[in-house]
Amino acid sequence: MSARTPTPWPLVALFTAGYLAAYLLPTTVGRLDAGLPLSATQAGAVGSVLLLSSASAGFLLASRVDRFGPRALARAGLLLAAAGYGTAALSSALPLVIGGAIAGGFGSGTATTVAATGIAGRPDPHRVTTLGLFGVSGLAGALYLTIPHLGPGHGYPLAAIACTALLALTLTGRLPARTPAAHAPRAAAPLPHRRSGLLLAGALLFWSLAQNSLWGVSGRIGLTQAGLSEVEVGAVFAVALGAGLLGTLGAGALGPRLGRALPIGLGTALIAGCIALSAAATDLTSFASGEIAWNALYPVVLSYVLGLAASMDPRGRWAVLVGSASSLGTACGPLTGSLLSAREGYPAMGTVLAAGLLLIGVPMTLVALRTRPATRIPVVEIAVPEIPVPEIPVVGIPLEGVPAQRKAYGTAGPRPTAAAPALGPVGA
Repeated sequence: MSARTPTPWPLVALFTAGYLAAYLLPTTVGRLDAGLPLSATQAGAVGSVLLLSSASAGFLLASRVDRFGPRALARAGLLLAAAGYGTAALSSALPLVIGGAIAGGFGSGTATTVAATGIAGRPDPHRVTTLGLFGVSGLAGALYLTIPHLGPGHGYPLAAIACTALLALTLTGRLPARTPAAHAPRAAAPLPHRRSGLLLAGALLFWSLAQNSLWGVSGRIGLTQAGLSEVEVGAVFAVALGAGLLGTLGAGALGPRLGRALPIGLGTALIAGCIALSAAATDLTSFASGEIAWNALYPVVLSYVLGLAASMDPRGRWAVLVGSASSLGTACGPLTGSLLSAREGYPAMGTVLAAGLLLIGVPMTLVALRTRPATRIPVVEIAVPEIPVPEIPVVGIPLEGVPAQRKAYGTAGPRPTAAAPALGPVGA
């Protein structure tokens, strides 16, 4: 039995810093709506633009991590995230807030891209993914408990994301300057499992859109429909993300024992029920029940989906592309949720999203059933040039001699010198 490989903490830190903006989306959108001259739909649009910028970074950089190197790319992304979110947090001018959110989102997406590529190259991608989800859930839960006590204003959640990027920056020195692929030229290998990968990416886009359509307006559901205070809503979110920690630990403990199809298919169906319950909540009990159960299941299913994508290509391209598709769906979520809820109301929005999730879970489950992991040990053929062997001539040496005469040789034994007299009978 081989020993467990050491935990790649720089990748976990990058994962946490990259995904934190999406986890803090409800409080970010809610405070943009309350602290700036923006309507609820406009605030949701700003959140969507932020996450859309994050998704675009993944699509642009999916195949370029080898070229730039993980360390340099991660540092550039984290610095951009810190600068962008910091500018948006410190400014009240709408152009600076929106521009800073876009720049910060691109930085977050860059960090996520490097993390996804590195995780895909690990022998245990599901374990590292669950650790990353554990980190971002725990940090987001702590921030949901802390931010309401810091006072009003849109800057606190954005500043928290910027500080997290700076903290993750201190660990980037342990990332490799170049990936092993960058040292040796090789032909670009085609993407394995192309059909399954495209199907999984498309399904996860709508899966994430449905999740974040509710997540983007969950704060407003708690405040307006359920009649809770901001402190109560923050406490519910903190407990919900704590349940997400337990779900992540459970997913990490189970690992591949249940396969991937069962957690993805059954988990998505259960999430659909939780979304319908949370969207129809009118009091603390129903709101907390839906949010807590939903957040306990969400990281479990997501960890298996991202682990499936990572296993489909050891170079990490499907991991980045599927993750970017998820970010694209996440980006469209706040605006979609705002439009649906404004037109149909929160309960009807929840019903539509739940029905969509049930349909989306079918192709995701089929991909999990049919896809086998790509081999992680590439076979390298080395052409050995044929070395010519010079022909060595055979040299004959003639020997001159005189034929031997037979009479010159005697028989073995003593040689007689004279003829012996004949012996007669004894006593003659």
